[in-house]
Amino acid sequence: MKKLGLFVIAIGFMACQSENKSSNTADTANLATSTDSLTFKYDSVKVYSKTPVSINKTVTDTSKAVISYPLFNDEKINQFIESKIKLTADSGKNYKTYNDYASDFIKGYDDFKKSEKDYPQTWFLDIKAKVVTQKPGYLSLLNTYVNYAGGAHPNSIFTYINYNPVTHQEILLDSLIQPGSMIKLTAIAEKIFRKNEKLSATASLKDGYFFEKDTFKLNDNFTITDQGLMFLYNPYEIKAYVYGTTELVIPFSELKEIAKPNSLLSHTN
Repeated sequence: MKKLGLFVIAIGFMACQSENKSSNTADTANLATSTDSLTFKYDSVKVYSKTPVSINKTVTDTSKAVISYPLFNDEKINQFIESKIKLTADSGKNYKTYNDYASDFIKGYDDFKKSEKDYPQTWFLDIKAKVVTQKPGYLSLLNTYVNYAGGAHPNSIFTYINYNPVTHQEILLDSLIQPGSMIKLTAIAEKIFRKNEKLSATASLKDGYFFEKDTFKLNDNFTITDQGLMFLYNPYEIKAYVYGTTELVIPFSELKEIAKPNSLLSHTN
């Protein structure tokens, strides 16, 4: 099992301003081209609060919201990605644009500071959607959502987005496996999980894990790698926050009787 560490980044801001602009830095501006002629570049929206964190004029820190995302030459793909990114909003609001999303977060901070003038910290929202796999018939992105609005640490959510750029449909797990095979897939995954965690086949999952009713369960947060079908559990999902994310890979060799023929999980694909 591979664990991704979580790092809290202290961000200092030198100016109080609001902006909505494209990002053209060296690590994001390069065009990426795939065999199915899709191209994309990374773009971003950035909104800063005009409310300083301190009445001391020498302290210029303020809150910031940044949303970075790939912009494809196919508008249908862009619309799908935008809809999935905006689902990570925890306000329950229906944002029309990335800028609306970022601006609402900053508005929340500004409204909070009106009643809590002595509050000493800034807030930040950092959302980054990154293309991890791009091939004919399959596009996978990892959407990283980090939100800090007070408290002991930021809230972090890592979500895979799977899409078929040919049919313009989201790829769901049920579309990749044989009907009625979820129980078998779960059993295979549990064996791998217990091996990774150094647990016996009968060891209870109550101690140190958050599985409901002491029963192992797969989630729907997955991607397809060169090694096989990988699931990702977020902080707090099955373990304490300190353990970060948990990855579980099911090799293609274990999916022979489960994968649908000619699917992304089959060896003949």
